[in-house]
Amino acid sequence: MAGYPNKPLYSVSRWRYYSGLSALHNRFNNSTGQPSGPNIRRPVVALGWAIIGAGMHPQQKVAPAIGLTADSELIAILSRDQGRADTFADAHGAQVGYSNIDDLLADSRIDAVFVASPNAMHLEHTEQAARAGKHVLSEKPMATSVDDAIGMVNVCRENGVKLGLGFELRFHPAHLMAKELVSQGKLGRVRLLQGHWGRGERGEPEHRPRTGLREWWEDPVAMGGGSVIMGLGVHVFDLIRFVTSQEITEVVAMTDGQTDAQPLEHIASMSLRLEDGTIANVSCGRMLPDTLNNFTVYGTDGRFTGTATVWEARMGSLEVVSETINKTENFEYDYLANFVAELSDFRSALEEDREPVATGADGVRSTEVNSAVIESAKTGRAVKIKRLTI
Repeated sequence: MAGYPNKPLYSVSRWRYYSGLSALHNRFNNSTGQPSGPNIRRPVVALGWAIIGAGMHPQQKVAPAIGLTADSELIAILSRDQGRADTFADAHGAQVGYSNIDDLLADSRIDAVFVASPNAMHLEHTEQAARAGKHVLSEKPMATSVDDAIGMVNVCRENGVKLGLGFELRFHPAHLMAKELVSQGKLGRVRLLQGHWGRGERGEPEHRPRTGLREWWEDPVAMGGGSVIMGLGVHVFDLIRFVTSQEITEVVAMTDGQTDAQPLEHIASMSLRLEDGTIANVSCGRMLPDTLNNFTVYGTDGRFTGTATVWEARMGSLEVVSETINKTENFEYDYLANFVAELSDFRSALEEDREPVATGADGVRSTEVNSAVIESAKTGRAVKIKRLTI
């Protein structure tokens, strides 16, 4: 991939560093989610993980990251195909592969599940896991509808298990610094935010439809009406909420999709309004080789820029220019660092009986934004977001 090559997926274990990122993150996390139940299961030694889904994300990121996370163990993998489950388990050191979710959830060695199944199945799998007493960390997008997202929060609350979301950009040190600068007023009043996440390869003139086990990515119903919005834009929406501690109240979107001829978009550009009136511009897309995946916060007294920080890996650099702080910092490429920090935080949340840094409530809010953006792209009108009670 031009610009952002996939380097070796397994990095040296630096779990103390990753855990430190999680602790720093918690200083600024004021999200609220489902309350703790009396029957919360807390890990004593190693947290036993199962992954629901055997696609690229679990293969390249989740399973390797579990292997690098302190006091965590990959117990099982679920795939619709038993042979695929067994192959995955062998490749990543899991103890067993399952093709039946009831068998997986009956395994007493499993404390938590990472839900990485097709988007439209997240609610079903979360319901099954929660009712079996398993904690849930869900890949984004949380769900394909706001109703499904709220259903996930409710079932975890009712069964006294934790629910977290896979928003790993919150754990990049550059973004943690951006949040600190904003919360302490070091940039003055924030006036504008800009974020972009794109990807692509040179010489790729048009979208290549996915086939086989990944064919659901081309199904508008299974995808909830959005493609790169659901896969990439949702991360930037959440990052804006995280850094500013504000909700998004209104959106307007322009895409190359959401039409009868092309139901799913490949390129999207969105303008968002925050609670205090601040504007944020977000763009995302595929077929964008050499893309600059940057995040910038402009304030009345300074600017923060994360260059190439909006990406799966911990990488890139930051620059702060202001009246009181002038700083630059480069980050060594580490493909798994943000994911290990995310998993470390989730384990700590269980031990400390607190919410993870990205909660079910955060997932619902991001789903509300996704739905509003897709509606705006379809209608060509600005859409105000009606935040539901969670």
